[in-house]
Amino acid sequence: MQMPPVVKNLLIINVLVFLLQTMMGDQVENLFALHYWHSPYFRWWQLLTHMFMHGGFMHIFFNMFALVMFGRVLEESMGPQRFLAFYLICGVGAAICHLSVLAMQYDGFHNAFVYYQQHPTIQEYAKMLQKGKLAHPAFGSILSYWSEHPDCTDCASVSVERINEYYMAMVNEATVGASGAVYGVLFAFAYIFPNTTLFIFPIPVPIKAKWAVVIFAMIELTSGIRDSVGDNIAHFAHLGGMLFAFLLLRAWKVRRMLW
Repeated sequence: MQMPPVVKNLLIINVLVFLLQTMMGDQVENLFALHYWHSPYFRWWQLLTHMFMHGGFMHIFFNMFALVMFGRVLEESMGPQRFLAFYLICGVGAAICHLSVLAMQYDGFHNAFVYYQQHPTIQEYAKMLQKGKLAHPAFGSILSYWSEHPDCTDCASVSVERINEYYMAMVNEATVGASGAVYGVLFAFAYIFPNTTLFIFPIPVPIKAKWAVVIFAMIELTSGIRDSVGDNIAHFAHLGGMLFAFLLLRAWKVRRMLW
């Protein structure tokens, strides 16, 4: 299978960056992975560079497999320059959507924390726990100790310090992967070739591309809204990649091919 130039070069760059990550670890991640804009590690170029980094072998394998399988068809259909622009814009758009969702999630916590710093009482601390702002069990231990020792002079300062550590751990969490751009590629393939039959694991029967992308979108939306504990997948970035793919295809007036 001969790969067109853009897909081939994207594959090579992703593999080389993954090897660099493996050798240098946090140094590369802090500089080039996507961080929330309140993080001290955030840099504007991370909107682009994060999509060339990955969190493990299976992560890069599935992203590059999808890129090769669907991206080569799109590149031949769109042409190299337009496909490259499409891929990069979908990846950047996915990052913007992801950061926007984080802003909605984190701003409430940040505002509550600022208020607590100004009013560090056991009553306000208990309110933060009751509202689910502090999910780690260690915060409950602080409340128990503080309740048993109401004249504790260090509890307020310790709680503020621990909450700040918790908040910084959240905003410093890095996001990596080409998944947003790849989901854009998947959407574009289903948009241009909606009736192409695909065999997708673990679906046991062949399915048309247009229905496959609907299923993927529903899974990502449901998973993103549920926001399960321990789920470190940026579901709204995937949806963002699809959204920007749709906007680009409509803006470019790409013709659908009803195979």
